[in-house]
Amino acid sequence: MKQTIIVLYLLGIVLANVITANTAPLMWGKFIVPAGSFLIGATFILRDLVQNVIGRRNTYMAIGAAMLISGITSYLLGDTLWITAASALTFLLSETTDTEIYTRLKLPMSLKVLYSGLVGGALDSVVFVIIGLSPIGAGFLPWEMVGYAIAGQIIVKTLMQLLGSVVIQVASRNKKTVQA
Repeated sequence: MKQTIIVLYLLGIVLANVITANTAPLMWGKFIVPAGSFLIGATFILRDLVQNVIGRRNTYMAIGAAMLISGITSYLLGDTLWITAASALTFLLSETTDTEIYTRLKLPMSLKVLYSGLVGGALDSVVFVIIGLSPIGAGFLPWEMVGYAIAGQIIVKTLMQLLGSVVIQVASRNKKTVQA
C-alpha cells in the first residue's frame, strides 16, 4: 500500500507534465486550463495520502524526489527554461504549503485534504502562470489572459479537491460501517 501511494503520486506528476506538454489547453469561455491541471489537482490529494503512510518528514523527501522528477520531465519534454524553473519552484511552494496546512489542521481527513489542497492548488496556479507563462516568464500569455489562466486552473483544482474530499469522506463512512 505504502509504495503504491508513493508511485501513484510520482506518476501523477510525470503524467501531468506529459499531458500538459502534449495537449492543447482547454478553453472554457475565456478560461484557459492546461489539461494536466486535472492531475495536478489529484496530486495534492495523493500527497496527503503519502503523508498519512510515511509521515511528514519522509513526505518532504517524496516532494524533493517529485520536484526533481518534474524538472527532469519538463526538460526532456522540451519545455523552456522558464517553464522548467517555474514548474520546480511552483511545485516546491505549493506542495510545501499543502503539507504544512494538512499537518496542522485538526479536522477529519476529508476536510484536511480539501482545505490544504485548495490553498496549495491556488498557490500552484498563481505562481506557475505568473512565473512560467506571463510576460515575466516565457511570455506565452499576454497580461490580459493571465487572470483567466489562473482562474481556470483554480476552478479545475478546486473541483478535484472537492471530488477527492467527498471520496475520502464516503470511504471513511464505509470503513466505520464495516467495522461496526
